Amino acid sequence: MPPGSAHDPEPDALVRQVLSTVRGDDERLRELIGGLVTHLHAFVRETRPSEGEWLRALDFLVRTGRACTERRNEFTLLSDMLGLTSAVDEVNHTGPATMTPSSVEGPFHSPAPPRPMGAWISEGPELRRGERAVVHGRITDCDGRPLADAVLDVWQANDTGLYDSQDDEQPDGNLRGLFTTGPDGAYWFRTVKPASYPVPTDGPVGELLRALGRHPMRPAHVHLRVEAAGHRSLTTHVFAAEDPYLGSDAAFAVKDALIAPFVPGDEDTARRFGMDGPFLEAGFDIRLAAAPAAETGGTRA
Repeated sequence: MPPGSAHDPEPDALVRQVLSTVRGDDERLRELIGGLVTHLHAFVRETRPSEGEWLRALDFLVRTGRACTERRNEFTLLSDMLGLTSAVDEVNHTGPATMTPSSVEGPFHSPAPPRPMGAWISEGPELRRGERAVVHGRITDCDGRPLADAVLDVWQANDTGLYDSQDDEQPDGNLRGLFTTGPDGAYWFRTVKPASYPVPTDGPVGELLRALGRHPMRPAHVHLRVEAAGHRSLTTHVFAAEDPYLGSDAAFAVKDALIAPFVPGDEDTARRFGMDGPFLEAGFDIRLAAAPAAETGGTRA
């Protein structure tokens, strides 16, 4: 009788048969596929989907792939909305308690234009209507020593919650920037305060959120990616402390250490950062963990 049939005395015979075909020279690939097969078969046995439900699930995945474009990755969005991106982030970015926590990249990263330190990254209509802000801090190692020549990649949504790739009114590269630190490790840039926003809901992932009764909102944030020689790269967020969605981020990415208030700037801060008129400031220091010796080509005591 076929393994795994209703009359099979060993219900795990089918999964064992499939696992016996997981071969090849790549040990890690065998481990990953073997684990995936094992857990998927366990899911089927536990939930017992009908054939119609299984076909609808496959159709959902097909439509998710078709929704992907050069500027939108629906599979990344699906991973985010299921908390899987945050789960992968957690198992890959452990380190010293003093390092800045990582967070998800999200689906809207794209190459940013290099800018001088302190430049405005806002070049669109949001500069006329939004709340002007300066974001600043220092990039150091986990002991507080400044990191010179660290490269900071910044991207964010505007005051209506749209990235440049979603909004024809914004020029390409708007609200994005690449900055390089000096000897003191300090960074700062001028922008507008981002708004909370819904993730795209016009595709299959939006259908899933509606079916589950979930809201699609992400709290206001600025994305940061930092690279420095001899240190592990970091992708993280700065979340606005005043945002109402901090406790229910659709991407499950909020961490307490990544929350910073955007507060009204005073006259001294205005002079320091060249700000005219009312503005907000957010301070956020970034601490990078040292890279393992294998990544730097050296040894560590």
